[in-house]
Amino acid sequence: MAARAIWKGVITFGQVRVPVKLYSAIEDRTVHFRLLHEKDHAPVKQAMVNPQTDARVEFQDTLRAYHTDEGDQVMLSPEELEELRPAKSRDIEVIEFYPPEAIDHRWYDRPYYLGPDGDAEQYAALTEALRDAAQEGLARWVMRNKEYIGALRLYQGYPMLMALRYAEQVVPVEELQAPRGKPLDKRELDMSRQLIGMLESEFDPSEYQDEYRERVLELIEQKQRGGRIKKPPKPKKKASDDLSKALEASLKGMKDGSQKRKGRAKASAG
Repeated sequence: MAARAIWKGVITFGQVRVPVKLYSAIEDRTVHFRLLHEKDHAPVKQAMVNPQTDARVEFQDTLRAYHTDEGDQVMLSPEELEELRPAKSRDIEVIEFYPPEAIDHRWYDRPYYLGPDGDAEQYAALTEALRDAAQEGLARWVMRNKEYIGALRLYQGYPMLMALRYAEQVVPVEELQAPRGKPLDKRELDMSRQLIGMLESEFDPSEYQDEYRERVLELIEQKQRGGRIKKPPKPKKKASDDLSKALEASLKGMKDGSQKRKGRAKASAG
């Protein structure tokens, strides 16, 4: 199924204006359920209720209350909050350009692909300019009543916007306690390096699936057919408090697993 644009905007920097379409680069694959009444399987609805009277409260009859650190309660109406929303705009304004990888992964929030919106030549020129500059831009825009900042960059030749978190959302690493413990001795350090070396690989995201989601879908399919699924046995792992013994066991397990894989490969080749 072809990707569908979720929003249209115009990338601007200087006098340059490039109409684009935004496509979400991620997809919600959560298994969603409907809540039913256990007795008669009728769908249930959520409602707001006054806990003092048990009377139902309509949304238009609500206020917003903010509880301060001092214990005060500040009342706000939906109309007051609506007046504070950012002005609607289609502009994606590029503010600055940075060297590649200047923005570290802590700031990443949500990725979007950018496609052309009618002017293919302007879009191609933007792509070529980003490729030649080998830099990423810092952009800001308003989409669906919310203001965003993001990184404008190329991914495999395609322009992308990476929505970023704000500074107050990211916990400074300085607030964490520094790691403590005795340093590894030479033997432990050698085994650690060996173990890391044996685990080195190329990242392939297709190898990693949401196993819980797959088990849920399998259960649904089995129950639809009238069958049942046996619970898989949970592997029992006995942790060792001795670092040297734990490293030795890990290396042995890696080597044994590697030998078994080689044996299966020879058998299939023969």
